[in-house]
Amino acid sequence: MRRVTTVGSVAAVLMLTAACGGGGGEARGGNSVQPVGAGKSLADAYGAGSGYGAAPGELSGSGAGSAAGDAAGGGKGGPAGQLAVREIASVGSVVTDGAGATLYRFEKDTPQPPKSTCDGDCATAWPPVPADDATASAGIDAGLLGAVTRSDGTKQLTLAGWPVYRYAKDTRPGEANGEGVGGTWHALAPDGKKAVDKKQNAGGGGRSGTGMGMGMGMGGGSGSGGYSQNPDKELSVAANEKLGKILVDGQWRTLYRFDKDSAWPMKVTCVGACAETWKPAAPVDKTKASGIRPELIGTVKRPDGSEQLTIDCWPVYTFTGDTEPGQTNGHNKQGLWFAVTETGKKAPVSAG
Repeated sequence: MRRVTTVGSVAAVLMLTAACGGGGGEARGGNSVQPVGAGKSLADAYGAGSGYGAAPGELSGSGAGSAAGDAAGGGKGGPAGQLAVREIASVGSVVTDGAGATLYRFEKDTPQPPKSTCDGDCATAWPPVPADDATASAGIDAGLLGAVTRSDGTKQLTLAGWPVYRYAKDTRPGEANGEGVGGTWHALAPDGKKAVDKKQNAGGGGRSGTGMGMGMGMGGGSGSGGYSQNPDKELSVAANEKLGKILVDGQWRTLYRFDKDSAWPMKVTCVGACAETWKPAAPVDKTKASGIRPELIGTVKRPDGSEQLTIDCWPVYTFTGDTEPGQTNGHNKQGLWFAVTETGKKAPVSAG
């Protein structure tokens, strides 16, 4: 039963009514609305909530052994030490600090001029890396290192102008649980760009998923690993051997919907540990989508304030258990997660 207790809630419901029809109806376009639970701090949204699926440490990152000490463990504001380049299979070549913790950039910051916008609760979840004591090792141009003065007067490390952060949920060397969170956080490549983009451009996504090979995509050329890619598209339809036509993002990662979310009212329930395993998909440019009606593409505001892609009003995600392009390891996971068709419906359960 829905309870409407405030004028703000009434307004939100009216917005939802205008944007998305009930019972899986079509999106009407421009459906960037605030879901139930919005307004929580980033720390609340990505705190120690109970997740769904395997623990993040079992799914992403390759580090083993002890925790990453002060850098990725308890004292996350510790010195950077000697930066290094580390290969993480699902992300690419990333920059790490002296303890092996993955370093990140925030898309709401700016590199020219350098500016950090992550303060308060945001800086608790994403601790800024101090500029003092940072040095470069092989593979990193020392000339790209710099500093920016934060709002509290402290100096934060920059790489190619981008303010540098750690992620509080990375607890072991080589983990990259922060990659793609909210569609605005990305592991840093040695030149300051997004590591995942460089991996894709270098052909790092040339193999099909285990047992779930992709056939010819909609509007894309033939790929080299049994599936097709269209590098100019942020959202495409792929023909999966077992599931039929399903949606993939610009990196050819399968998109999923979660049965505990809802399209009416538009509601996001995958937060905290859940959002580390199931990454909220970033909004896309409708002009860079292929094989799907533009009016089905929208966004929803998550509890931390970030925007998430929706398909026919359903929030959609990528799965960290898909470690190669074209995989659909998340389909029918726990009977709650399903690959998404080009109409926003769930791919057939029997086929998964």
